[in-house]
Amino acid sequence: MTVHRLSRTDARRIAVQAQLLDSRRPTDVVDMVRHLTLLQIDPTAAVAPNADLVAWTRIGSSYHPDDLVAALENRSLIELRALIRPADDLALFRAEMAAWPGTREPLRDWEVGLRDWVKANDACRLDILDRLGSSGPLTSREVPDTCAVPWRSTGWTNNQNVIKLLDFMVQRGEVAIAGRKGRERLYDLASRVYPDDPVPSFEDAERIRNERRLRALGIARATGTEFPHEPSTVGEVGEPATVEGVKGTWRVDPAYLGQPFSGRTALLSPFDRLTHDRKRTLEIFEFDYRLEMYKPAAQRRWGYFALPILHGDRLVGKLDATADRKAGVLRVDAVHEDVPFSRPVTAAVRREIEDLARWLGVAVAPPGTVSRG
Repeated sequence: MTVHRLSRTDARRIAVQAQLLDSRRPTDVVDMVRHLTLLQIDPTAAVAPNADLVAWTRIGSSYHPDDLVAALENRSLIELRALIRPADDLALFRAEMAAWPGTREPLRDWEVGLRDWVKANDACRLDILDRLGSSGPLTSREVPDTCAVPWRSTGWTNNQNVIKLLDFMVQRGEVAIAGRKGRERLYDLASRVYPDDPVPSFEDAERIRNERRLRALGIARATGTEFPHEPSTVGEVGEPATVEGVKGTWRVDPAYLGQPFSGRTALLSPFDRLTHDRKRTLEIFEFDYRLEMYKPAAQRRWGYFALPILHGDRLVGKLDATADRKAGVLRVDAVHEDVPFSRPVTAAVRREIEDLARWLGVAVAPPGTVSRG
């Protein structure tokens, strides 16, 4: 098979087009999620919740968060493990659920530990299924804790027995997230939530998921670092490619090869899939980025929730901004320029900031500092 030889410009443009960040905007949130395969849920709302910010970046100011809520309520979209996915794709995860806690033998030690903990609390698991069957959907607070063996963790989930058991029951395909009551998840029997579609074999499902992931990423590695819930790799689907100046081989979706490119300016969520794989971002875009919300303020270079700035096929800087809803303003503390902005780039970034503020229903506060470097 021919190995496609791509320049970095080629690779960047493929990635941008695949993520629906070129000038051809989608218009429907469900169609957008079907193409992207997922929207990540994150409660941080320094600017806006991640799922809404990602949708606004693609669709523009015609997007309204109620559109996403409606799609979740009518179950054309479904929440699975902190990701919003098309309901049509759920069958691709059912074989993996049936094989929980692992799809390959022998199980790893931590998978054995999860299996044994759930088994030790089987009476509580069955009680949860009975309660959901008769009274669901329920929040985790409405489910009594009858676990015989507590969950041990060095993190915030220590002794959060019901929450962890429900999470594993979601992973097993027994329970599903049926909606939300405020910010709390509502759990119900999966048979009431998931479409009753035929379930492919694990091998077929993995191949289809890899194909859809490559369509959404455009270009990716065959193997590499594992990410929770959703890989950044695609196995052997697509066609092999090299990128000038970057070591190793890639897989590329041939549908994007040789396509005309028309870019635009966009402000990206820190969790945006274009930059989610920091190594790929550095290799293809030559863009250094880290989310700094977990760092002490004095150690931050770019800000608490800095938004990567896309212009055409380049990531050119970071926007340090915060939506102060009580004051009714979008505070712009800094625009960090990775390369000096030309006047057209400065004007385009300013328009995006103003559009973001309008979409949020606030005004842009007087400009903060502008830093270069």
